[in-house]
Amino acid sequence: MEYGVFTFVSVPELFGSELLTWAVIGLALYWLGVIALRQADLLPSFVGTQGPILTFHTKRGRDFLDWAAGPKRFWRAWANLGIGIAVIVMVAMFGFLLLAAVGALTSPQPTTVQQPRNVLVIPGVNDFLPLSATPGIVFGLLVGLVVHEGGHGLLCRVEDIDINSMGVVMLAVLPIGAFVEPDQESSKDASRGGQTRMFAAGVTNNFAITILVFALLFGPIAGAIAVAPGAAIGGVAPDSPAADAGIEPNDRITAINGDAVDDNDALAGMIETAEGDQVTVELNEERTVDVDRSLLVTAAIETEMTGLEIGDVIVSVNGQEVATEDEFLAAVGDDERATLEVSPVDGDGETDEREVPIGALVQVAEDGPLEAAGAPVDEYMIVTEFGGEQVQSHAELTDLLGETDPGDEVTFGGTLNGEAVEYDVTLGERSQSTGGGTAGFYGVPGISGISAETLGLELYPAEMYLGVLGGDTDEGFGTITDSFLGKIGVALFLPIASLLEVLPYNFAGFTGGVENFYETQGPLSALGDWPVFAIANMLFWTGWINVQLGFFNCIPAFPLDGGHILRTSTEAIMSRLPLEATRGMVRIVTTTVGLTMLISFLAMLFAPGLLAG
Repeated sequence: MEYGVFTFVSVPELFGSELLTWAVIGLALYWLGVIALRQADLLPSFVGTQGPILTFHTKRGRDFLDWAAGPKRFWRAWANLGIGIAVIVMVAMFGFLLLAAVGALTSPQPTTVQQPRNVLVIPGVNDFLPLSATPGIVFGLLVGLVVHEGGHGLLCRVEDIDINSMGVVMLAVLPIGAFVEPDQESSKDASRGGQTRMFAAGVTNNFAITILVFALLFGPIAGAIAVAPGAAIGGVAPDSPAADAGIEPNDRITAINGDAVDDNDALAGMIETAEGDQVTVELNEERTVDVDRSLLVTAAIETEMTGLEIGDVIVSVNGQEVATEDEFLAAVGDDERATLEVSPVDGDGETDEREVPIGALVQVAEDGPLEAAGAPVDEYMIVTEFGGEQVQSHAELTDLLGETDPGDEVTFGGTLNGEAVEYDVTLGERSQSTGGGTAGFYGVPGISGISAETLGLELYPAEMYLGVLGGDTDEGFGTITDSFLGKIGVALFLPIASLLEVLPYNFAGFTGGVENFYETQGPLSALGDWPVFAIANMLFWTGWINVQLGFFNCIPAFPLDGGHILRTSTEAIMSRLPLEATRGMVRIVTTTVGLTMLISFLAMLFAPGLLAG
């Protein structure tokens, strides 16, 4: 069984393992260099080492922190707010990791997200962080580390905790952390509340920066970006007419046969109405290519009822040559079956004829109305008639179902395992997907389980991505993105959007070629496209990185902030209980929670691969 719009090979898929290998080799050479410098006593006194990790210490900035800590009442109120947020996130992270671990152990289904390399925030190694996003990611990481540790340092001075040093943690040229080194004696003298506020200050600042940068992105910056005219090309099917003509992903089709293409929606209609076997396609307002029109199968569920697979070309239907889906359906007419002349993907240009039922391909669901009517579960059926109406596609069947109500009795007619079948079905409760009654099946988009495209192109929903980021467009996610927090929630998933099947492509900012689909507008357009896109990318990744830092540091395990907050909170709770609390009792609680988190995290990452293997 095979279904998918196109098959693409991305840079991480092609080079991910090779990049990871070179990264490991480079890290080993770097580590050897650090060891050699340390043994030769050539490292400055302000540089410390822990394995391959370098820590850069400084005492500068303490006077600034003393000055900034002046309004102590304000900063304590700010940190108290952060404690409430941190506790809520800590509980959420504890529950999330536990559920993720249980899910990984009980239903091991390895996903790309769970690959160990995708835990690393290293562009080009992480499948979801392309190399082109490196500047924005590094900038966001630096901002996140500075505000996080700056929050700790500031609250140290607010709570009269001395600071021995501050600095950054580097792995080769990558900043992977920062630190504030409080004086141990003065830290012990601080109250539990003061310590808790100090530990919560970092994540509080991360969440505040997240809100600030997304407000800037969703407001003036996204408002200065518009979708460029033309149809945005996200993918090109291999061996398709478009591929043969040299059209590539990230191109924009700006004209067909000399007529301007306004947007994605306009392209299909212009190709449908074009005459002749070829169309002249203008790309990026720069060059033109001639593209053959042919009906290429771009998605298919392979069944014996059709025998079609991705890459086949449908030459004619019932003796009529076709190059578009509209021509295909027109040639079918009122017939429930059609004779297709097909040039198979592996047929060396030769054609063969196949008689195929034309309708909507569905898979019968368990315990549904169709099964109750006698249809075998999990079998594929091509529905050609519904309630006396002809059905030619999944879209038509969905429309007809939307006109029904639960409890209606309708007739499903079609083909199952090559035999004509008919079922009298009493529809079940209302279906959220169709709006009418439900028949108990899983539908497959297209005609008889196939989708065919004239040029072999997949369009990039540029308006959709811009709408999520607050751009001036009608596209979006409906009520979810109507609120500010809803926009942030959706934006955080854009780098893995294709994995969640929400959108066809991951979005890593206005970079990697997709910037060709956009242009600047309004007063900021005076800066030029590149500076506005660079600002948008820095804001996007700064918000994304900061919220990740905030959530990660709220995991209730040492040495993370969540582990320290857990300790001080446990001490505070036990001090109010009618028993003599000891340091050992507190350690039991914190160690148990910390080990649970560590085991859950490792299980989430490695259990699916080990159990599935």
